Amino acid sequence: MTLRLKPSLLSSIVCGVIFASLSIQVLAQNDSNARAFPQSKATVEKALTALQANLAGRLPTLDGFAKPGEYSLDRYQRGYYQSSVEVSSTPSGGCLVRVTTRVTAWYSDPGSAHSGYQLLPSNGRLEADLLDQLADQLAQVTKPAAESSSRTASIAQPKSTAQLPAQPVPTVPKPKQSSPATSSPASAQPETTLSAPAPKFPATDHPLSSKLSEGLASEARDRSDPNTKNAAKSDSSLQAEAESLEEILKNQAHPKNLVAVKKSGTPVVFSPSLSAKPEFLASMHDEFELLDFNPDWVHVRISGLSRGWIWRTSVEMPEGTPETSSTAASELTPAADLFRVAQEETAVFPGDWAPLRGKNVKILSVQKVDDNSKDAGPKARIEYTKFLLEKSYKEQAEKTPQPAGIVVIFDSADGGMIAATMDTLQQWRAGALSDSALWHRCFFDPPETFDSPASSANQ
Repeated sequence: MTLRLKPSLLSSIVCGVIFASLSIQVLAQNDSNARAFPQSKATVEKALTALQANLAGRLPTLDGFAKPGEYSLDRYQRGYYQSSVEVSSTPSGGCLVRVTTRVTAWYSDPGSAHSGYQLLPSNGRLEADLLDQLADQLAQVTKPAAESSSRTASIAQPKSTAQLPAQPVPTVPKPKQSSPATSSPASAQPETTLSAPAPKFPATDHPLSSKLSEGLASEARDRSDPNTKNAAKSDSSLQAEAESLEEILKNQAHPKNLVAVKKSGTPVVFSPSLSAKPEFLASMHDEFELLDFNPDWVHVRISGLSRGWIWRTSVEMPEGTPETSSTAASELTPAADLFRVAQEETAVFPGDWAPLRGKNVKILSVQKVDDNSKDAGPKARIEYTKFLLEKSYKEQAEKTPQPAGIVVIFDSADGGMIAATMDTLQQWRAGALSDSALWHRCFFDPPETFDSPASSANQ
């Protein structure tokens, strides 16, 4: 049975599709943060993967990127942006891309009463720049495809008539001769004739033949043009100068006061504390100037007058950096010899932290092996907690149902509690989170218990 649509119904469907396409185009024109592209949604999403590094980062200045809020932009510093992209298909087969950007910066209150990070409205420049980069990326993706189709079309064309099978050649009428005496047997031949193509030697099939032909051609040019020798001498001198500059660049010494981040997503915090809020997340191989360091933290220059702190185990220290006495002592006295697990139980989370509030967790109560030990300080507690989280996660991940998290409680007068969710531990064990990022996603109660004296003295 053949389905036939009434002309009125068919015209309504066509008009609806056209109206939807026009509506999307008008919407994209009115919204500066959205843009319509003729490519498919899959193609655009693939192009966006190449722009992931441009979706977030630090801002050199807020002027030109954010709109002034309640206060002047001069009072803000350490600007940071993060963009999210939404891609939706259109009836015409293309897609609509909308970019949303959040700009945050540290507000410095003259009285220090209201200082803190604040959200500023974007002025649309970051969104427009990202859409322009996406357009350029799509152009680079579609250009090779167009060139490939062009080459395919040229290959599909028929070969020249000289390589085709012999075809009857149309005769061309000879011009009338003014006099029989001036005619000759050669002139009696047809004027248009086909000749077999001359054999061509491969230009680059063999390295020796290629070099030989280049040498003969160069010698012929030298004989015909005496200025070629001078040009060759000039080229050789330029080549020597270029090689000399490259050698100088290779011999330039790399700064020896830089620390390199080991993993992407490593937090850079305002103060040397595990409970400090991250200013931004550094990427792998990011380098910062080293200003100072202690057994737990590294003080770095971010840019200009901006400073920050990074967990020491999350960076590669400059070669030859001396180890501190605290670090040497902790290596001689492993944390596993300073504490022991006194009790294990599964119970409701004993603290007030939203991710674990009212949920069942695995609780590990820890005590000191020697109450008089001076080495069982904040650094040792952190190292022993890391050991317990790694060990307990392997055991709890195989259980059904799993607990919502793991809690380590140090049962002593100067003790405290550290809690982590199973999702955070799973990302940490998979390598998606560094040790520093793990601690900044944990719950500390009280926070100062797990900050070393060296760290607290620098606050």
